[in-house]
Amino acid sequence: MDRASSESVAIAVFSRAPVPGQAKTRLIPSLGAEGAASLQQAFLRRTLHTALSARLGPVSLWCAPDCTHADFQQCRIDFDIPLYSQCDGDLGTRMFAVFAQLCAKNPVLLIGTDCPALTCEHLRLAATALREGNDAVFLPAEDGGYVLAGLRRAETCVFTGMPWGSADVMAETRRRLQQCSMDWLEPVLLWDVDGPEDIARLRSSGLLREWFGEHKYLRTG
Repeated sequence: MDRASSESVAIAVFSRAPVPGQAKTRLIPSLGAEGAASLQQAFLRRTLHTALSARLGPVSLWCAPDCTHADFQQCRIDFDIPLYSQCDGDLGTRMFAVFAQLCAKNPVLLIGTDCPALTCEHLRLAATALREGNDAVFLPAEDGGYVLAGLRRAETCVFTGMPWGSADVMAETRRRLQQCSMDWLEPVLLWDVDGPEDIARLRSSGLLREWFGEHKYLRTG
């Protein structure tokens, strides 16, 4: 079996605790604080299921603000995965810390929980890009960011001083990758759920029924 099919690739899942008023705050005007937190909880469990089902390598959950929330502890039990607290700092600092810790043993895919369209096959495509020797792999999002970052080695250049939360994140990331002479692939463009405008798409996507059942906060009518 060659490296492209056998090398272990770790998956790190970034998540904020599903605390009402603190989780998915941009969705609160549409869903209410409880509804936004409930959706975050559903996204978290769905993402862990997808990550483990891809069978690429070790899966870990990186928690904010820390690992103590009951939902994180329940995920540790239900999915049999290790929990880690995210470090302090902006998003780039926290992401780099994960790669710095994990890349010593494996190539690493880092994902959030906001992309219900992400599948096992997408993760396998990203893992193959790293297994084939590319320095990095990214899955861009339609809003100009990205839903997955994968690296063979930790690199500060793609995380430091980035315009996080803007529509320029992926474009700036490409510029940084070129500056650092890194080879990378972007196998697929996906969409994520950030704001109220994404709720209608989530309702019509069919993913609610497939992954979340009839989520009470997202029922139409």
